[in-house]
Amino acid sequence: MTLSVSSFWRGALVVLWLVLLSACGSSPKPTPAPLGEVKSTQPLNLAWTFKFSSGNQLHQTLPLVNDKLAVAASDGKVAVISVNEGWAHWQRQVGTGLSTGAGFDGENLAVVTTQSELVMLKDGKELWRKRLVAQSYTNPLVAGGRVFVLLANRAVSAFDATDGQALWTQQRPGEPLVLKQNGVLIAHQNTLLAGMGGHLVALNPDNGQILWDVTMANPRGVNDLERLVDLVATPSRVRQSVCVRAFQAQVGCVDATRGALAWNRASVGVKGLGGDANWLIGTEANGVVRAWSRSTGERAWDTDRLKYRELTSPLMLEKGIVVGDEGGWLYVLSNKDGSLLNRTQTPASGFASSPTALPNGGFVILARSGQLMAYQLP
Repeated sequence: MTLSVSSFWRGALVVLWLVLLSACGSSPKPTPAPLGEVKSTQPLNLAWTFKFSSGNQLHQTLPLVNDKLAVAASDGKVAVISVNEGWAHWQRQVGTGLSTGAGFDGENLAVVTTQSELVMLKDGKELWRKRLVAQSYTNPLVAGGRVFVLLANRAVSAFDATDGQALWTQQRPGEPLVLKQNGVLIAHQNTLLAGMGGHLVALNPDNGQILWDVTMANPRGVNDLERLVDLVATPSRVRQSVCVRAFQAQVGCVDATRGALAWNRASVGVKGLGGDANWLIGTEANGVVRAWSRSTGERAWDTDRLKYRELTSPLMLEKGIVVGDEGGWLYVLSNKDGSLLNRTQTPASGFASSPTALPNGGFVILARSGQLMAYQLP
């Protein structure tokens, strides 16, 4: 977990961050219990690997359009990969470090640099770059001939994808401290959905007008750190149901067509969500994997088999729930009750993305070492 603030609050952040580091240093991490022998009842087969970069500390979502996957590295490298065979359509060095993953519409790819520049590329060629008024840590969204950016000052800005012309900016007030972590910025039908603090906000993509604003969590606590409730990637979206996690506070689902809260529940987690039409899956901060009814929010099951393993966001597939850990292990859990169906050790020492579903029923995941790995669940 990393934090960011505006320049006005930078000094306060240093104090808070040092306090946080001190607290973490005085309390050693709990040791995960040995799993023992795991009887494999669901095959997990490696389909291909692609060495994208020499290292990747940039945690990101991996946008997939048809058979093309966009990926970015913290050192400034970007690429578009064929997920069918695992080869690069093109690769490019942007020229400076990156603070976000990629936004991608199948042709145009957008990233934000550590110098707060929005860069647009097409077929490996840079089209333009634009200076932003604040840093960004969330994948841009490229859609409808525009690129949308969620900024660290909790503003959403829109630009013309062709030439970078600024179109509009919408901002709402919030807490001074924000997460230096991938947030929520997705499209739903003809609406733009953004996580702005503890709120899920629907915007008109043409002019930035707020269409509705649903509170997912309210800040609580005695200091800015305790009051952090920013929405974190990745949300789970099935038709009109959009479910999100507020950092260390709540999970909940919204009817995005009406802008109405369906339910929310207390949940102390820091990663995004997975799910299908019936269930919502999340990982708690302590590694407990939990399932809720998507329609009612009632808890369906918990499993503590992976406790204290620092898990990624989960991915729910037809054959099982996939999750990775900081040791480079991948696990497949039962959709029905969370029981462990399989596990496999990868060359990774932790992951820079959560598992991303592929059209063939498998998934792809990015290791911190810069290696993309695709798996099938036959």
